[in-house]
Amino acid sequence: MSREREEQTEPHELPDYAERVLAVAEQIPPGRVMTYGDVAEWLAEELDPQAPPVAGGAGRGVGRPRQVGRVMALYGSVVPWWRVVRADGALLPGHERRALARYRAEGTPLREAARARPAPESEPADGADGPGAARRGAGRGRGAARSGGALPRVDMRRARWDGNPPPPGDRA
Repeated sequence: MSREREEQTEPHELPDYAERVLAVAEQIPPGRVMTYGDVAEWLAEELDPQAPPVAGGAGRGVGRPRQVGRVMALYGSVVPWWRVVRADGALLPGHERRALARYRAEGTPLREAARARPAPESEPADGADGPGAARRGAGRGRGAARSGGALPRVDMRRARWDGNPPPPGDRA
């Protein structure tokens, strides 16, 4: 294996784009969030502040929301990962309880979910995690908690961070 190839595969070295994504995540203040698209746009502006905004980022070295999500999935555990969210404010599937505890501890504005509606008569009421849940889409971050209740979402209108320092005493 060539020396150049060895340098590219060092496990402790992150790709440049991943480092930049994680640096943005570290800057998000407690109680605030940015969407994957916000992070991609931030990085696009950082690269070329004069360029007009392009949805999801564009250009050389700039990713889109999905690339930001991939970076967070692979490397996000070293930063406040719960502060980078989906645009709809839904909690990260598989990490709902941990994220919710962090949001509550930081005072992140949340929208309480409406109570789960009972299953219609024609559908078996076997619970969100029962047989066939995956086929119906239940239990995949669509708001169904394991307890049968619905999970809150981040209130994007109040919690979204625009990159500016928050005013003194601001708690989202």
